[in-house]
Amino acid sequence: MGWLTILGIAAGLAMDALAVSIAAGLKIERVTWRHIFRAAWHFGLFQFLMPLAGYGIGKTVAWWIRAWNAWIAFALLTAVAVKMLVESRTGEPGIRRADPTRGWSLVVLAVATSIDALLVGVTLAVQGMSIWMPAAIIGIVAGLLSGLGIHFAGRLGTRWEHRAEWIGAAVLFAVGLEIVLEHVLRG
Repeated sequence: MGWLTILGIAAGLAMDALAVSIAAGLKIERVTWRHIFRAAWHFGLFQFLMPLAGYGIGKTVAWWIRAWNAWIAFALLTAVAVKMLVESRTGEPGIRRADPTRGWSLVVLAVATSIDALLVGVTLAVQGMSIWMPAAIIGIVAGLLSGLGIHFAGRLGTRWEHRAEWIGAAVLFAVGLEIVLEHVLRG
């Protein structure tokens, strides 16, 4: 597998993390370097670890993962989207809400957006290919794009404050729906 192919796979896998990072950046009143680092680190780390886990799993339960990966990602992203909608209805505009770059919310988002990377690891194991370089590139690309996504969404500022949760929830749900539709259409 060539470098260009690995970069293409990495960019494709990072699109979900990028979209979620943008949604998170819209929710934060003032994005700091700490937010950017946390998002980039977690999304990049999980995008790196999931191919390794998938490689370790290999052929053992690959059939089950292929059958359920889209539905798991959809359920996780939908749960976070519903949580964001509930928070938007219970909070007043201008009141600081939960930081999506902290705690379990960030871990759930990172896991949900990296499940496809698990399948890439399984695929590489089945094909007998090396995993370390592709996993590293996948993690770096996801980390960079996630950091850029939250940074630029944060630059939009409080102009989007009233609709941030709704926009973020819609993006999360759309990403989850896109994952499921892609899975169903692939058969």
